[in-house]
Amino acid sequence: MAVKIRLKRLGKIRAPYYRIVVADSRTKRDGRVIEEIGQYHPTEEPSIIKVDSDRAQYWLSVGAQPTEQVTALLKLTGDWGKFKGDKNAVSTVRTAEAKGEFVADASKKSVIKPQAAKKAEEPAAEAPADEAPAADATDAE
Repeated sequence: MAVKIRLKRLGKIRAPYYRIVVADSRTKRDGRVIEEIGQYHPTEEPSIIKVDSDRAQYWLSVGAQPTEQVTALLKLTGDWGKFKGDKNAVSTVRTAEAKGEFVADASKKSVIKPQAAKKAEEPAAEAPADEAPAADATDAE
């Protein structure tokens, strides 16, 4: 049985993402797989490439043949170099920069009141309303 490491397409029309899978070479592109070993999101900036290196090394060592696209991805992650015996193989995958924490502009007036301030105002507004009818009742007597 010939085993291939290939891409399984998921996602919507014009918004694809892929899983890197190990499957029998005779199965359909999106059909039954033996194991999922990674993921690839080409539409993100930078592209997301995640590969379980141990499982990729195992499947390559037992003779699984990667497709051209998967070979290119394995070269980026450094797994292909490790398989070929290059001790200095490293990942060259770009990662997204961490986003800074959001800080509201203090010079602009806030439209939304904090919830604590809203709760403090509500009981204060109700207290004078309770006192007014009580005062009217004592005047009537």
